[in-house]
Amino acid sequence: MFSKFTSILQHAVEALAPSLPLQEDFVYHWKAITHYYIETSDDKAPVTDTNIPSHLEQMLDILVQEENERESGETGPCMEYLLHHKILETLYTLGKADCPPGMKQQVLAFYTKLLGRIRQPLLPHINVHRPVQKLIRLCGEVLATPTENEEIQFLCIVCAKLKQDPYLVNFFLESKLKAMALQGSASVITEDMIKEQESVSTDTGQPEETPGAAGAELMEKEDELPQQPEELSFSLDELNVTSSPESSTAGPNQDYNLVNSLLNLTKSPDGRIAVKACEGLMLLVSLPEPAAAKCLTQSTCLCELLTDRLATLYKALPQSLDPLDIETVEAINWGLDSYSHKEDASAFPGKRALISFLSWFDYCDQLIKEAQKTTAVAMAKAVRERFFIDVMEPQLMQTSEIGILTSTALLHRIVRQVTSDVLLQELVYFILGEHREPETLADINRHPLRHRLIEHCDHISDEISIMTLRMFEHLLQKPNEHILYNLVLRNLEERNYMEYKPPCQEDKDVVENGQIAGAVDLEEDPLFTDLSPDNTLSAQEWLSASPPVSPEHPKNDGKTEVHKIVNSFLCLVPDEAKSSYHVEGTGYDTYLRDAHRQFRDYCVVCLRWEWPGSPRSLEKCNLEASFFEGHFLKVLFERMGRILDQPYDVNLQVTSVLSKLSLFPHPHIHEYLLDPYVNLASGCKSLFSVIVRVVGDLMVRIQRIPDFTPKLLLVRKRLLGLEPEGPIIDHMTLLEGVIVLEEFCKELAAIAFVKYHTSATP
Repeated sequence: MFSKFTSILQHAVEALAPSLPLQEDFVYHWKAITHYYIETSDDKAPVTDTNIPSHLEQMLDILVQEENERESGETGPCMEYLLHHKILETLYTLGKADCPPGMKQQVLAFYTKLLGRIRQPLLPHINVHRPVQKLIRLCGEVLATPTENEEIQFLCIVCAKLKQDPYLVNFFLESKLKAMALQGSASVITEDMIKEQESVSTDTGQPEETPGAAGAELMEKEDELPQQPEELSFSLDELNVTSSPESSTAGPNQDYNLVNSLLNLTKSPDGRIAVKACEGLMLLVSLPEPAAAKCLTQSTCLCELLTDRLATLYKALPQSLDPLDIETVEAINWGLDSYSHKEDASAFPGKRALISFLSWFDYCDQLIKEAQKTTAVAMAKAVRERFFIDVMEPQLMQTSEIGILTSTALLHRIVRQVTSDVLLQELVYFILGEHREPETLADINRHPLRHRLIEHCDHISDEISIMTLRMFEHLLQKPNEHILYNLVLRNLEERNYMEYKPPCQEDKDVVENGQIAGAVDLEEDPLFTDLSPDNTLSAQEWLSASPPVSPEHPKNDGKTEVHKIVNSFLCLVPDEAKSSYHVEGTGYDTYLRDAHRQFRDYCVVCLRWEWPGSPRSLEKCNLEASFFEGHFLKVLFERMGRILDQPYDVNLQVTSVLSKLSLFPHPHIHEYLLDPYVNLASGCKSLFSVIVRVVGDLMVRIQRIPDFTPKLLLVRKRLLGLEPEGPIIDHMTLLEGVIVLEEFCKELAAIAFVKYHTSATP
């Protein structure tokens, strides 16, 4: 109470006393602080019970006033005094000792306000950035301390200053290296600063330093002396790190305190502190200066620490998690992890760990998305090497079905969640590999993880098959050209799925409507001769319902007439196996609307890849090479061939992936998957030929099932919820498979129709 009264009295005296020149006033307040350490005998009293906070605030006000009274960029005598007498160094020493208790908070606040309120650049001065770097080292040492809020405010103001002037990062990441080097522009700047400090006037209006200030300087020097050999060794190590990026992980962390302090504070139990630390790191990685980006990625442990934490959080997850929980849990962005198990009605074991992992992955993704290109590539590669390959791949390659299901569900969630193009590229290379040459049966195992995941699409466990298919379905929708090329397109480049005969005059007379000579007209096929008029649409009906033709995509482009293709798909399933026309709202028009919307979305994504508008000329294709559709399509076709004998959920997922593939606006995909009139080479199969074989098998099996059509209609109504569940119906799997087959054929017809009539430009 007495000290507070003294403080109030001092303010009153200062207000009544005649104003001193700013420099004398500034020196007076600084001497008042140093005298405290000489006169006081109670070093246990908190700093708030002293006049130190008031004197520090007055010093700041004087510095701001001095700057406002001078021309921009001119250093006044008060600032010169602060720099020449190393006041910041002394304050750092007092803050480190936290004497009196709470002094560390006061010092952090003083540094923060000084950097934030003074407009002229201070960090280039050696007597500023050196104590700032030392103070940074004290931040984040211990979590949940009383000074945590002041620490993050201080670190963030430093990051903000670096964002304003990116070159300043050199004083923090390479300052000791520059001090040892005798070349380079940064070294010249440092030498100029030193000369500037030597030339600063020491005439402060005081004949000599008081014992209090001398004592403080002595404390500063005593604090510096034992660090000199350590700093020298760090500089030597930094030289080694810079010359050999591979050895960066072995470099001492103490050299790069700003990054490490921020990383430590991202672990704070206080969500606000963690978010501010994440924001500070984002400012650092987004620095546009290439030299800063190189230094950040090659001479710091940022990448390793980010990925190591990602790996630690992943390993903390339970061995078994419900895939539905993984898919539906909401990841809380960054450090805003306010999850409370007691308040969560939908809690499940491992939810807190899952949220923590997904939140940190989201932060890494956003960090890479915002980072300077060099930094982003380095961080994404680190995530691939140190997390995807080292941690996730062994889990995905294991043989335990529970482990496979959980790890695949997590991979699926990551695929859905990633938004950074650079990180997506590394994720794609991790899953699929970087190969772009056509596949052969002999080398489908070249990338073991890709082979294993595709094999899991046809796993004995339906859950694993469905989850893996869903992962590939979402992967195909990502804006990355390599995905579709690696899985499908590279095997269709040569169009060697077609049987080609060099055209002669006789063949030219046979070609009609763009159909290749010798191609089978499916309308003349015995399989389709029993079509009723209700099941087919005339060419005029189709064309009258189509969108207007764009100038870039005229109808007369040599393709098979669209109405023939549509009718071919719609008429694949025989009448007795159709049930949709008995149920309202299951018509073909619903697929047309969805296909139109989805196709336009795909066109927007694929436009940047500059795909050709028409198939590659057969004269330029290597038709002699044996055709292999690729491992992915091979497994999908095999699954499609068993549609009558597979569970309903599996069939839905298989057809969903195939329909997504069919939507891509590439001429070879359209030709191979959606044109029934392609004359296939011997031994080749297409999506249409696979469905034809399924229909042939269905027509035989229908004859063996009594009351097939009524049962089929009942099953459809149950699936739609129009009929309550009742007694088990015989051949349920077959009946459900027929319904999926009918709907899939309608969907393919709609996609073919929309792709033909919709412009590829959004």
